[in-house]
Amino acid sequence: MINTIYGKAALFARSYHPIVHSLLLGTILARLASSMSLPFLAIYLLKHTDVSTVMIGLIIGAGSLAGTAGGFIGGALSDLFGRRKILLGALFGWGIVFLGFALADNALIFFLLSLLNGLCRSFYEPVSQALMADLTEKEKRFKVFSLRYLAINIGVAVGPLLGALFAAMDSTLPFFITGFIYFVYAVSLYLLLNKFGIKKIEGEKKANQTFLSVWNVVRGDLVLRYYLLGGIVTAIGYSQMTVTLSQYVGGKFAEGVGLFAVMMSVNAITVVSLQVPFTKWADKYSALTVLSVGVAFFALGNVGFGLSGNWLMFILSMIVFTFGEMLTYPAGNLLTDAIAPEGMRGAYYGAQSFSNLGHFLGPWVGGILLSHYNGRVLFLVMAVVAVCAIVFYKAGETARLSSSKAG
Repeated sequence: MINTIYGKAALFARSYHPIVHSLLLGTILARLASSMSLPFLAIYLLKHTDVSTVMIGLIIGAGSLAGTAGGFIGGALSDLFGRRKILLGALFGWGIVFLGFALADNALIFFLLSLLNGLCRSFYEPVSQALMADLTEKEKRFKVFSLRYLAINIGVAVGPLLGALFAAMDSTLPFFITGFIYFVYAVSLYLLLNKFGIKKIEGEKKANQTFLSVWNVVRGDLVLRYYLLGGIVTAIGYSQMTVTLSQYVGGKFAEGVGLFAVMMSVNAITVVSLQVPFTKWADKYSALTVLSVGVAFFALGNVGFGLSGNWLMFILSMIVFTFGEMLTYPAGNLLTDAIAPEGMRGAYYGAQSFSNLGHFLGPWVGGILLSHYNGRVLFLVMAVVAVCAIVFYKAGETARLSSSKAG
């Protein structure tokens, strides 16, 4: 038994570049660290500053706003000047951000730190994905993207529990620990990148390539535009789970807050326990097929939320919804990977951050539907919206095939 486990572990270790393993572990640490502190930022600001609730919302929302365009900027810069500089800059910047959160006492400083946090995250995410793809054979990339998504959920599942524990000792402690984790991760990644050869990993800067030329290529890519529209629509449907679902459940049940907490735990547990077998199944099919199945699960999950009348039905609906999450996000990365020019992978991955527009529009539209109608109408409408994403993804695939034939 022990020999079998050891053999599987050794095979897994040999399957991917050591830097890929480092980035997977780093993704767990990065998400654990941020989810240990950021979910408590609003409470921290409310209790320890005289900032108004409106300003608190503006401060926290600033990070998402900065991240919408920051992903493309960071990804493009990594294509031009190397993954190493952008990754390390983002990680050291992140460390400064969280130390700043622990020490700041001014609304403007918190606002600027939140902007910097959004930029650091939007730089780190696509560049780390691009580096993983750089160092992984094409046929293994879906597995890597799935493992990365699993790593994210492991970090998010554990982080808030640790954050609550540390915050009970001292409200600033989670922010200090988070900053320390990012500094340690940055130093360890720096040493690994040096050990395995920076120039080989980063590739050579294209002499005739500039930020403007990269932007023009990305802007003119019809296939990417269709994929981004699909991503925005998918995000509109997905965002209901993180925002309006809590309001709906809270208003429907006396213990709605408790139910929502259980549902979020079920979401994390489902991803952690089933991501690997789902990946093995999905690896047999095309990215578009996997994405379409994932979106269908999103739709079914939303239908379930709208029709559920008890705890069990809501929990089962969350499991179905999570199936969609587990398939959609890795497959979406694979679609982008398939159309990204070799020297512009960072920019294309970064362009996916424009899909965050859906995370802004989704809660707004969902809030309107919930306040003017009811939860059943909201989630049934969102089920239809989710299915519409397939139309955009298929249009992108059709455009890609037509372009390939023309070429």
